[in-house]
Amino acid sequence: MAELSILSVPQAALPGAMAVPGGGVGDLPEGVRAGSEALVKLTHEAGAKVATLITRENQGEFLRLAITGGGCNGLSYKMKFVPVPKRGDILVRTGGVPVVVDSKSALYLKGTHLDYSNAMVAGGFKFSNPNAKASCSCGESFSV
Repeated sequence: MAELSILSVPQAALPGAMAVPGGGVGDLPEGVRAGSEALVKLTHEAGAKVATLITRENQGEFLRLAITGGGCNGLSYKMKFVPVPKRGDILVRTGGVPVVVDSKSALYLKGTHLDYSNAMVAGGFKFSNPNAKASCSCGESFSV
C-alpha cells in the first residue's frame, strides 16, 4: 500500500487564518471552534481513506460529519466533503485530516471513533458511537 502524506489545510481554505511556523494554521475562522479527538477520532486507516477521497472527489478539503433524522433507527450518520467550515462548527484534526462537526451533531457524536476497513465483506467506514443505544445491522443509523 502506498504511503499517504498527511493532508495540510491550505491557508486560503480558512478565511482569517494565519500561518504559523511548521506549516500549521493559527487562528480559526470567525465562529469556528477548535475541538479535540474526545469529540470524534479517526483511526489511521480511516484518515488515510478520507485523505484519498478528498483528493479524488475534489469537493473540499474538510470532512463534514453530521447526524440527521432518518434511517431504520431514527438517526443517520452523514459524511461529505466541504470547502470551508461554517460558523458554529467545531474543527477537529484527527487521523491526519480536518473534520468539521456542527454543534447539534456534536451532542450525538461525542466520543465516536471512525474506522475504515477494505475487507470484501463488511468493509467500509464503521462508526463506533458510545452514545448509541441501538444501531441497525448496516451501521448507518442508530438511536439514543
